[in-house]
Amino acid sequence: MRRVVVTGCGTVNPLGLTVRESWENCCNGVSGVGRITLFDTTQYLVKIACEVKNFDPSRYMEPAEARRRDRCQQFSTAAAKEAIAHSGLAATEASAGRIAVMMSSAIGGLISLETAAHVTKDPGPRRVNPFTIPMLMPNGPSGLVAIDHGFKGPAFSVASACASSSDGIGTAWQMIRAGIADAAIAGGTEATICSVGIAAFDRLGALSRRTDDYSMTPQPFDKNRDGLVMGEGAAALVLEELEFAQRRGANILAELAGYAATADSFHITAPHATGVGGAAAMSQALDSAGLNLEQVDYINAHGTATLLNDLAETRAINAAFGAHALRIPVSSTKSMTGHMMGATGALEAIFCIQAIREGVVPPTMHYAERDPECNLDYVPNAARQQPVAVTLSNSFGFGGHNSVLVFKRFG
Repeated sequence: MRRVVVTGCGTVNPLGLTVRESWENCCNGVSGVGRITLFDTTQYLVKIACEVKNFDPSRYMEPAEARRRDRCQQFSTAAAKEAIAHSGLAATEASAGRIAVMMSSAIGGLISLETAAHVTKDPGPRRVNPFTIPMLMPNGPSGLVAIDHGFKGPAFSVASACASSSDGIGTAWQMIRAGIADAAIAGGTEATICSVGIAAFDRLGALSRRTDDYSMTPQPFDKNRDGLVMGEGAAALVLEELEFAQRRGANILAELAGYAATADSFHITAPHATGVGGAAAMSQALDSAGLNLEQVDYINAHGTATLLNDLAETRAINAAFGAHALRIPVSSTKSMTGHMMGATGALEAIFCIQAIREGVVPPTMHYAERDPECNLDYVPNAARQQPVAVTLSNSFGFGGHNSVLVFKRFG
C-alpha cells in the first residue's frame, strides 16, 4: 500500500499568520479571543470571537484579485502559499495532473452571501457584485488554489460541518493511497465571523456569552464551560506519496498513517450521548494505520467547550481506549484558537505534527474546575514536554460526522 507523508504546512489563524508563530503562541497558552471588530455587535448578546489579526491579503495576492475573493478564500490562498513554499512542491508538465487540491469549507463565502443579500435589498439587485457566486461557493478555495499554482488533478471541497477539513485531508489520503494522485494540498478555510454567523450560532445556544470578562473562555472540558467561541482562518497540508516525495528530495515532517469517518445517525446538531460514533472512528482510524491503542501518545480533541460535545467526546475516548484512556494526554487547542468551524481540523492536524516534531503537547487553557464526568488528562493550562510518536486528531461535526486522522513520526 502506498504511504502518505506530510511535506509542508501553512496557516493563518487567530494565533498567528504562520505555522511557527501559531505553534509558539499555542504552546505558550496565548488566547486568540477578543472583541469582535468585523461588524457592529451593538444588538448582539455575543460580542467576542477569535479573529485573525493583522491579516493583509495584499501580502499574498494582487489587491484587485483580493477584491474578487471572499475572506475565506483569501485565508486559504495565504495558507496554501505557505504550505507549498514550505514543501518545495511545484507543478511540472508531467506532475500537474497528479496533484490534487482539497481545501474544504463547511459553509463557504458566508460574508459575500450576506453582503449580496443586503445589496439586493438596497440599493438593488443590479448592484450585486458580479463575482458573488465564485466568492460564496464552498469549492471556491480549492479551485483558486489549483489555479494559482497550476495543479490539474482532482480539485474539490468536502463539506461535513466542523469535520470538513479533516475529511478533506482524509479524502486526499485515500486518493494518494489509491494511486489517483501523487500529491495533494489539503486543508480547510472558514470566515463566518459576520452578523448572520454569530446570530445563528447564538440562537442555537452554542456560543459563550462571557462578553464583559472573556479571560476564561472558552473552557473545554471544564465544569463551568458555557459554549464555544467562534474563530476563523485557514490551514493547509501538503501530502505526498512517499516515493514521490523522496524522488524530489522533500523534507518529510510526519506520516499521515490513518483516517476514518463515521456517522452518529442520531441528531442534526447533538452528538450521540455515549460517543459511540466517535469511538468507532478512533478505533477504525487506528486500524487503518496498523497501530494499537497503546501506541497513541496524544489526542488533539475536538473539545468545543459545549456541554454536550465535551462529555460525549470524553465518553468516546474512554470507550475506544478503555483503561489506557487515562494515560493519554488529551487537549483542546480550541481553548486558544476558538472554533474555526470547517477549518479547525486542518490546524489541529498541524498542531499534531508539531507535537511529534518538537516533543511538546499543547495545553487546554482556561481549565479551572474538574467536571466529574470528564475524567481524562486534559493537559491543563501549560504545555507539556514529552516524546510524541503517534497522535490522533478528532473532528466532529453537526450532522453527526466523526472524522479522525492519525499522524506518526516518519521512519
